[in-house]
Amino acid sequence: MHINHGLQGIVALETDISQVNGTTGTLEYRGYDIHDLATHSSFEEVTYLFLYKHLPTRLELTKFCDELSTQRDLPDKIVNVLHQLPSFTHPSVIYRTAISCLGTLDPQLKVISPDENLRKAKDLIAKTPTIIAYHQNIRNHSPITRPRDDLNHAANMLWMLNGIEPESIAVKALDLALVLHAEHTLNASTFAARISASTLSDMYACVVAATGTLFGPLHGGASQQVINMLRTLEGKDQAALTHWVDDKLSHGEKIMGFGHRVYKTMDPRAFELRKMAQQLDELTGKTWVARSDQLADIVFQKKGLYPNVDFYAGSVYANLGIPDDQFINMFTMSRIVGWTTHMLDQYNNNKLIRPLQKYCGDENRSYTHLDNR
Repeated sequence: MHINHGLQGIVALETDISQVNGTTGTLEYRGYDIHDLATHSSFEEVTYLFLYKHLPTRLELTKFCDELSTQRDLPDKIVNVLHQLPSFTHPSVIYRTAISCLGTLDPQLKVISPDENLRKAKDLIAKTPTIIAYHQNIRNHSPITRPRDDLNHAANMLWMLNGIEPESIAVKALDLALVLHAEHTLNASTFAARISASTLSDMYACVVAATGTLFGPLHGGASQQVINMLRTLEGKDQAALTHWVDDKLSHGEKIMGFGHRVYKTMDPRAFELRKMAQQLDELTGKTWVARSDQLADIVFQKKGLYPNVDFYAGSVYANLGIPDDQFINMFTMSRIVGWTTHMLDQYNNNKLIRPLQKYCGDENRSYTHLDNR
């Protein structure tokens, strides 16, 4: 029996949600090229595309945005829970706890029907940034900043986090990051969501499963590790950077933000995020991209690895003033769209996901009574 460790190369299902070509470095959302969507679309439009399988008309988009805006705020019971959780708890753990609590308040929790699933998906998408922002308000000892119905998804998040009107470039930057992170085929957290959905578990439980998976440093935690790495490299010249890379590689250590299980060339999302990070650097006077590019050149020369989406995402978030430990939740705020879309797909075409294993342990062992051991 041949084993594909990590299920690498295994085709587990058919989907019309997204497509990656790792050789050419392309990514499509329901057939639309990611560069076109990054340039011309918005998070709300991309969300509509995933949920309804077509781009919205202006009227459809307006109605959809209005619908999301009415679902943003949280029940008082959830806000009370956020106040009671320990301040040292990681924001990603706070988020998944809040999602579990939301499920307890849904009278249709166990109803799995197309209409109910779509309602829950939109509600989860709308409330996710509010959970994140309210928790940040609480740990900052600041008043809760309520969502506004006159702001789009990205602008509303920045408004709730900071309590001030966000600048247009900041809104554009966050919106781009949300578009680029919204979906990426069967990544680990999305697969976890589909596995949970395949058991016909409720959508809140599926999101908790996905969030717990995303929390791992090899998945959603990578962008935070990248920004921490870049801080340690501040002020190092070319020779010092090269020595640092050589030392890491000689000890078999992974340099975060490089390489991808699928892409064998430049990640198209990294290309778009780098452009935005460069614009933000010019406005803030930071040097994140210059430092990143310097490191990327050395790593490519040494290992032939390209930067992935996490490599420049951290620079965008840092320029927006988002706390490092909220980077995973910024990923979640976007990927909740992909997760819920995959859940809907799994529910509609369900077969329990249950792969095989190859046993490699002892066989035919005789049991010895406890007194005789």
